[in-house]
Amino acid sequence: MGLQHEKENEKQQEKLKHSNITKIMLSSSSASFGIIFLLVVIMGIFSSAFSPHTTDDSYVYAAITEQQQKADISLSTLINQGSPYLGDPSTAHITIIDFSDFQCYLCARYVKATEPLVNQIYIQTGKVILIFKHLPNRGFDSLDAALAAQCTNDQGKFWQFHKKLYDNQKPIDSGWVSKDNLKKFASQIAGLNMQQFEACFDNKKYKDFIENDLKLASSFGFQDTPSFIIVNSKDGSNPEILKGPYPFPSFKAIIDKKLKEGAENSS
Repeated sequence: MGLQHEKENEKQQEKLKHSNITKIMLSSSSASFGIIFLLVVIMGIFSSAFSPHTTDDSYVYAAITEQQQKADISLSTLINQGSPYLGDPSTAHITIIDFSDFQCYLCARYVKATEPLVNQIYIQTGKVILIFKHLPNRGFDSLDAALAAQCTNDQGKFWQFHKKLYDNQKPIDSGWVSKDNLKKFASQIAGLNMQQFEACFDNKKYKDFIENDLKLASSFGFQDTPSFIIVNSKDGSNPEILKGPYPFPSFKAIIDKKLKEGAENSS
């Protein structure tokens, strides 16, 4: 009983730390990108060490606040902003927004176990579109991985690079996504123009883009990766949140419910 009580105290202390860090981020709208990223990394380190999401499967649905409901997460807005996507924007009624980190082992688990089923059953049939958003908070090397991945999106190679990184994932900040290794991975993507990629990556072209993804994640209270928002594509309405690498049936239940509601509303 003493050990259980001690663990509960640790969890409560870490929740308080997350809350304080988040308040600082939200109250400093003019903070530099470096400060914002550092705070998010700290949140990720605490989360990796103490969050129950990283040690068991007790993931929970999260409630949507009024402020979150006002966020513009319609499909057209997300695509116009430059977010990588998988699927057909002209037919997809439902959008899954995936906030992930390439150093997150739970993200890799989702990518290998759940995403292929979502892709096969819903994305390839035109019902769902997947949007990727960057939440690089697992370690200090995560930012470069996010910047590199977004650069490959310029050439339509994001999902190949996405797969390459998760297939080669190693322990956090072990050097596996060093700048040199990221360029090496990019060079293995067929058809990728390395001169264009390196110019984008070395100049941190997507620094502001990643910063905006971090702000969006913070507005939804996301600290753990992966975290998901599932919404109606047309206007981003009726959002539902999943925090953690839920198994396929959890995604299926939400998607099928939304598709059914959409069909009833259009009839």
